[in-house]
Amino acid sequence: MALTGRTVSWWVRLRRPCPAAALRGPAVWLPTGLAACQRFYSGRDKEKIDMSAYPVESIRNFSIIAHVDHGKSTLADRLLEITGTIAKTDRNKQVLDKLQVERERGITVKAQSASLFYNYKGVNYLLNLIDTPGHVDFNYEVSRSLSACQGVLLVVDANEGIQAQTVANFYLAFEAQLEIIPVINKIDLKNADPERVEKQLEKLFDIPVDECIRISAKQGTNIEKVLEKVIEKIPPPQFNTTDPLKALVFDSTFDHYRGVIANIAIFGGEIQKGHKIVSAYSNKRYEVNEVGILTPDEQPTHKLYAGQVGYLIAGMKEVTEAQIGDTLFMYKQPVEPLPGFKSAKPMVFAGMYPVDQTEYNNLKSALERLTLNDSSVTVHRDSSLALGAGWRLGFLGLLHMEVFNQRLEQEYNTSVILTAPTVPYKAVLSSAKLIKEYGNSEITIINPAQFPDKHSVSEYLEPTVLGTIVTPQEYIGKIIVLCQDRRAVQKEMLYIDEHRVMLKYLFPLNEIVVDFYDALKSLSSGYASFDYEDAGYQAADLIKMDILINGNPIEELATITHNDKAYATGKFMCERLKDAIPRQLFEIAIQAAIGKKIIARETLKAYRKNVVAKCYGGDITRRMKLLKRQAEGKRLMRKIGNVEVPRDAFIRVLKRQPEK
Repeated sequence: MALTGRTVSWWVRLRRPCPAAALRGPAVWLPTGLAACQRFYSGRDKEKIDMSAYPVESIRNFSIIAHVDHGKSTLADRLLEITGTIAKTDRNKQVLDKLQVERERGITVKAQSASLFYNYKGVNYLLNLIDTPGHVDFNYEVSRSLSACQGVLLVVDANEGIQAQTVANFYLAFEAQLEIIPVINKIDLKNADPERVEKQLEKLFDIPVDECIRISAKQGTNIEKVLEKVIEKIPPPQFNTTDPLKALVFDSTFDHYRGVIANIAIFGGEIQKGHKIVSAYSNKRYEVNEVGILTPDEQPTHKLYAGQVGYLIAGMKEVTEAQIGDTLFMYKQPVEPLPGFKSAKPMVFAGMYPVDQTEYNNLKSALERLTLNDSSVTVHRDSSLALGAGWRLGFLGLLHMEVFNQRLEQEYNTSVILTAPTVPYKAVLSSAKLIKEYGNSEITIINPAQFPDKHSVSEYLEPTVLGTIVTPQEYIGKIIVLCQDRRAVQKEMLYIDEHRVMLKYLFPLNEIVVDFYDALKSLSSGYASFDYEDAGYQAADLIKMDILINGNPIEELATITHNDKAYATGKFMCERLKDAIPRQLFEIAIQAAIGKKIIARETLKAYRKNVVAKCYGGDITRRMKLLKRQAEGKRLMRKIGNVEVPRDAFIRVLKRQPEK
């Protein structure tokens, strides 16, 4: 059907769905203008790729892993260009980083996949690339991505050398028994020293120097060598198209018009439009509406075969239907479900409440859709006297929490109140009554308000992490002092080369979660890097500290802290609250209390009117009478006065370092 300006204006005027949209499924209103609708047509009129031309032996599935800012996304851009997947222009920067928050912060938050086609020695190869995040908070994205791969590109900055997250990512790939190709990036930099980095890789990981590929992703140097190594070294997937269908859901997104779009890796069989499939998780049956590959935009295909990675749309309308790690199989051909993924272990918890309670349902819907896209977030219903109904969310770290909040605002236009972050503690109960109530002798505490009394507990346990710090040797002294101040225990110290040292410490998670990374970067002039992994729980002398304002406890500011640090923490929080709360017409007492014992106090002075200004001489009793009346009025105001804590105070009072 030919499109003219007249037919387009007719559709717009009558508010009818564009006929091109009918190919997508549910009705979609016409995009503005003739050009937009023509693009709609041209995108759908592309000839579908025949994926049967790529047998299992010509498929390579691989991920790019690296520390933050070592050039993963830039390398992905060059690979997309050299294989002709995207046009080569100067504007190709972070092509796979599609989220607004990723472009603003310059970091990868969400693993993204793309299928590349490359001819090597006369054979056409299908290369499925997954670009992964580099920050420790998004490690779960990396571990999920590796499940769909047979090999990885381990990228290391030729200037920075091996960093903490490089070590963590290497061992993730090593434990998954994947082929590892070392790539040394940024050799074009003035201070690049690839020989030093090669020696570091050999010493730490036993990777021979001659296996390293030196590249400049920015300038496109030696990118062909990377593709050749991927084809030669990474084995093809060991799956068979004659087996029954077995597809792993390793990621998913939500589209307002088409429902859930599931990213799948096919471990056996084949799938096409019209197939009846079943979810092993929910046991629900679906009909496949569309299958395809990502190039990096969605490209529909006739079929997907074993060993290939792509997407699937099957009319899943509810966000809960596409579980990450789920196995899809053909109706009446059940298979043994794939192991899936270990569920993410939240390291930080925070309360989330709508600014206005009338927005509760909108926020609930936004949370459901965003947690489908980020399955590492855990959600529990919660309520607060001050803030109303809300949720307590579990995150993998503080950056993860900030990014999640930013995505809620940008993608779903919602404003929320986030309370101060806390970590999950455990308590071993000694009271028979409480054991019967909870049904277990050990409980997990994610909200300080639920902290049990010391008399009913035999011991408290706090979470610990094994932290890895890589730093130039001149900063070792300062960093050791910082770690000791955070109650850390040194486990290992290793010289990577003559300039860099790797330190391993056992940290209480509570000591590093808020501002340790900032303090480390400040002490080391930005050169030190930090990564951590879960190390279980250990016994600790913990107490609950309440913050009282004019004698009334503020539930949102209650904190669980170590007994040795209670006084310093209480004094600090009172001082920060004094700065955060606006002055009133009456005096405000800000106190930190453990049980009934006050351990710190700050007083916010009242605004005061000079009531004796009109007295010119005369009897002093007149002045005393006016002052007494004023004092009585302020005492009455203090009894009935309501002090509101500003909403931005919740995170500010927990930061140990003062804001500049």
